[in-house]
Amino acid sequence: MNVRRLIPTAALAAATALGLTALTACSTSTAADKDGKLDVVASFYPMQYLAEQIGGDHVSVTSLTEPGQEPHDLDVSARQRGDLEESDVALYLKGLQPAVDDAIDQSGIRTKVDAASLTGMEKHGDEVGGHAAEHDGHDHDHSHEGADPHIWLDPVKYAEVAEGVGKALEKADPDNAATYKKNTAKLVKKLGGLDTSFKNGLKDTDSKVFITTHAAFGYLAERYGLTEEAISGLDPESEPSNKRIRELQKMAKADGVTTVFYETLVSDKTAQTLAKDAGLKTDVLDPVEGITDDSKGTDYIQVMESNLKALQKALGAK
Repeated sequence: MNVRRLIPTAALAAATALGLTALTACSTSTAADKDGKLDVVASFYPMQYLAEQIGGDHVSVTSLTEPGQEPHDLDVSARQRGDLEESDVALYLKGLQPAVDDAIDQSGIRTKVDAASLTGMEKHGDEVGGHAAEHDGHDHDHSHEGADPHIWLDPVKYAEVAEGVGKALEKADPDNAATYKKNTAKLVKKLGGLDTSFKNGLKDTDSKVFITTHAAFGYLAERYGLTEEAISGLDPESEPSNKRIRELQKMAKADGVTTVFYETLVSDKTAQTLAKDAGLKTDVLDPVEGITDDSKGTDYIQVMESNLKALQKALGAK
């Protein structure tokens, strides 16, 4: 079993410069809201978190994806399309939610921020076989068509996105640019601390392989020298083949895997079946696509810290 190599941390400044060239129509207009706040529509929780952390009291944030709703399957309602038209900024991740991509493309919103343009994108999951893809070269193609969209699960990439979002808010609302800059720096520092915790917490483990229900953790695995084996591919609703299940059972035994991870917003039936047949434990590894009462934490940082603890336990961290 190959353990994917770590990618060196990209310079945040370079990633920000790259992403800002892809921001669409970032006009330098101040918030026109009656309460004086910048109206931001976020596609789903990881984008909402960035907007709230960076925008603070100067923004009013609405998420298109409700808490507990599986974001991949979102349909944008007529009311939500109306909200988009009346907003100042749309923050989304192109390639994750096709309905959102279409709605934002068709809207007349002034500032459209595609988080996928703010960092390097890669292909990880094989949606047919469920295998994590081999990644031998690291010359990143910043076109993200068909790429793995789960960039927020790598704290380093998420910090790169945060830098770009901060710049976009500064340009959209220059009167409050100093606050956005300060809040961005604070969030990037927090994400840097999370990166350090993962790096130190996973550097010495009995195993480097973990099994998940769908291939959401490719970036995280690559960042910290692990290998993700997914039951399904990038689509959490896809059904694995019997062949894939047999492969995972054999691999789990060979690589000392102890745990099959499932997630809070998708059925755990397949994970439970595989675990039972292979004599493995189950636990939650949350892709942080939404925060609910079942989440092991109240925000992104807390849930990611819980994920780290779960991985340390499953992989036998020293």
